[in-house]
Amino acid sequence: MDEGRSQVVADRDKPLSTADLAQAMDAKRADPTTDAESASAAPLLPEAEVADFRTRWDQIQTGFVDEPRQAVEDADALVAAAMQRLAETFADERSQLEGTWDRGGDVSTEDLRIALQRYRSFFGRLLAM
Repeated sequence: MDEGRSQVVADRDKPLSTADLAQAMDAKRADPTTDAESASAAPLLPEAEVADFRTRWDQIQTGFVDEPRQAVEDADALVAAAMQRLAETFADERSQLEGTWDRGGDVSTEDLRIALQRYRSFFGRLLAM
């Protein structure tokens, strides 16, 4: 049991506060062994797409000096495109799983574990930024 959780369990007679929960979560985040998976998380998009998004971002950032308003508009469009692409990626994965279920097939627990890890990784990244 991790340190933060054991402290919460040890103090069952004392009412929990949001500060207690936040402290437990901070301890978990600070422990590199609790989230080793995040460090080696698979990319959410193919490497070529990531490189393209980064190149486009660099161009937008460089263009800010001469055209700040246009740079912000372009940044908004780029973020929207990246979000749309991520949504498509997750929808495709979900569709593949559902297709297997609809054909009466079983999806392995390992495939489901990997899918859940990708969702967790994405969700963690989304909230960390």
